[in-house]
Amino acid sequence: MPSFSHLLTTAILSKGNPVVVGLDPRWESLPAALRGETKLGDWPAMAAAYEVFCRSVIDVVAPLVPLVKPQAAFFEELGPAGMAALGNTMRYARERGLLVILDGKRNDIGATATAYAKAYLQRGSGGAWSADALTVSPYLGEDSLRPFLEVAERQSAGIFVLVKTSNPGGGMFQDLQSAGRTIYEHVAAWVEEEAARTADGTGYGSCGAVVGATYPDQLAELRSAMPHAWLLIPGYGSQGGTAADVAAGFDEQGCGAVVNNSRGIIFAHSTKAYAQKYGEARWQTAVEAAACEMIEQLRAETTVGRL
Repeated sequence: MPSFSHLLTTAILSKGNPVVVGLDPRWESLPAALRGETKLGDWPAMAAAYEVFCRSVIDVVAPLVPLVKPQAAFFEELGPAGMAALGNTMRYARERGLLVILDGKRNDIGATATAYAKAYLQRGSGGAWSADALTVSPYLGEDSLRPFLEVAERQSAGIFVLVKTSNPGGGMFQDLQSAGRTIYEHVAAWVEEEAARTADGTGYGSCGAVVGATYPDQLAELRSAMPHAWLLIPGYGSQGGTAADVAAGFDEQGCGAVVNNSRGIIFAHSTKAYAQKYGEARWQTAVEAAACEMIEQLRAETTVGRL
């Protein structure tokens, strides 16, 4: 079975861009036609609307981008019906030829970590969720990360370890100094070690890192520190990150990183740039326009243009 890095590289080259569309359904932001007469607390009906919305987004972006990233929390909020909608959404994305990064930020120790890993990353053997990659928190230490990486390697899947996140409060712990380095630098060193160990002919391994677009200086620093690690870059668009901010995340060939945009694409119809032109009635057209605009920005301002 091809490695995760091979699958990711192939997907990026086939679409000519590294855009990840985040699937973050929020009830109040859904087009009114999808919400209909459903009331808050009608979990099955809300979950059904989320699934219709996400499938509709996938239909638009599948020809354009290589990946989607469902955020598990928005589905979990709706209970069992929401989790069923998440599973259906992930399966549909894969049916449409997209790779799926599940943004679950999971972690635990021992058998529990292994159970999480098997739940989400058994993509090659009929797993319950069959994500292509999973975001993982590192703060319980190496013995909490190893089970995820071992399952990922067996299943040709990947993990993205939180290294330098895009949120303003991330530095509270990540920027603390320990033994002459920041905590995020310690995490990055471990990620690079495992990425180098699992690297294939693409030059990248199955252990990647989450590094936010909102910290471009640290992004450049961490790209240099983790030359074998795929970077998942959140924070583009609604959080303020731009194409110029993420440029340092790519290698000279325009590879090595994927850039997530959630609200700026899936709810583009309500943004200043597209609201007047498209509005709710043409919300899918707004999704397409926002995705295409992001692709062109990355091609124009980063080495993505060399893909």
